[in-house]
Amino acid sequence: MNVSNKNNSGGIGFQAAREYSHTQELLNNLPYMTMIVLGTTILVVGFTQAVVGWVVGVVYFIYGIAGAFWIILFLCPHCHYWDTRSCPCGYGHIAAKFRAKQVSDHFGEKFKKHIPVIVPLWFIPILVGIPLVVRSFSWLLLFLVSVFALHSFIVLPLVSTKHSCKECPQKGACPWMRRKSRSK
Repeated sequence: MNVSNKNNSGGIGFQAAREYSHTQELLNNLPYMTMIVLGTTILVVGFTQAVVGWVVGVVYFIYGIAGAFWIILFLCPHCHYWDTRSCPCGYGHIAAKFRAKQVSDHFGEKFKKHIPVIVPLWFIPILVGIPLVVRSFSWLLLFLVSVFALHSFIVLPLVSTKHSCKECPQKGACPWMRRKSRSK
């Protein structure tokens, strides 16, 4: 479905490729949510002192949620699809409830600036989990760390670039997708 973006501030006549239902948005967010749940589980299970594991796990989980809101607050207002149903993850629609529209031409610059805030979410469970496996071996923890690594570094990026990013109407201004297209 082609729709005009009524909130466009960076390119008159910018066209959205499609509109996403809440179910599609949820499905597009599942890989990220799965990563956060797996990472939290590694931290909870990995520590021999249950209280420490729960505290560290809950902090990581909150960081995962806060990371999504960071993107919503600081990146989404610069997207052409702010306050539309054309954002594959639904963040643009949520962002409009918190922040005013910003200049869309700055999306790439803001992406490069704000994505590093969430990058540690990919590494914390590995950097904490591997030493915990070495220190007090557990097949369960080894399995969780392995599944997390496979999911976070292979499945999530693959699903994102082959599905969500591929369908994202903002992909032309996205440094991640431009980098991916140059490496082919």
